[in-house]
Amino acid sequence: MSQHNIAVIVGSLRQDSFNRKLATGIARMAPADFSFNPVRIDDLPLYNQDDDANQAASVKRLKAEIASSAGVLFVTAEYNRSIPGVLKNAIDNASRPYGQSAWAGKPAAVLGVSIGAIGTALAQQHLRNVLAYLDMPTLGGPEVFIQAKDGLFDDAGNIGPGSQAFLQGWMDKFTGWVKLHA
Repeated sequence: MSQHNIAVIVGSLRQDSFNRKLATGIARMAPADFSFNPVRIDDLPLYNQDDDANQAASVKRLKAEIASSAGVLFVTAEYNRSIPGVLKNAIDNASRPYGQSAWAGKPAAVLGVSIGAIGTALAQQHLRNVLAYLDMPTLGGPEVFIQAKDGLFDDAGNIGPGSQAFLQGWMDKFTGWVKLHA
């Protein structure tokens, strides 16, 4: 059985982020042949095309982590009805210089949680547009727009019982998606 390494990009820097908790909780639902590895994005410089020829060490690290992954899981917050700037910055840094994108061909999935009734639906739609341009085959469904409510996570950080069946079904689809595109 081969191991499938999944790079996890959380689009929130907040230490107690709901999306970080979701990323951790859903990773625990993965089959044994999958590992989910958080990718650091808080230390990246703001993307500047002038730096393409001499990328920062943090950008090179990000690109290497993406390149060595079998797929990418984006777990995003929604800021002002779109994706957080830190997430867009990470995407831009790893896609450059032109023709050397670390993202191309990597199977991806998008999910998110917020306190709003529509979860992160608009941020996810914007992110899907970006991922399509980057040539990342992205799992279309089921879509995961979660509203943060009591019981979403248990005291140990696992997905709560009310969401387990739905999110396990999503995980099964995602892992199948990654294998399909391996």
